[in-house]
Amino acid sequence: MEDYEKILKQIIHKKAKVARFLKYNKPKERKFGKGSRRCIRCGRRQALIRRYGLNLCRQCFREVAPELGFKKYGHEV
Repeated sequence: MEDYEKILKQIIHKKAKVARFLKYNKPKERKFGKGSRRCIRCGRRQALIRRYGLNLCRQCFREVAPELGFKKYGHEV
């Protein structure tokens, strides 16, 4: 739960405060840029791999890459 939701939960019974809070503190809907995309697996916004429509962060990609058919080359095991 984000800070925004925590505070809203605390003041929900005060109508005037809620209206003012929503007007000035509600997070904007991101239409483009890095803030608009999330990892489909964990929700992280950093280090997103979008190639081939994966939309996975690098950590999740490393976990599921073999299942998706990706192989490591150039590294002897």
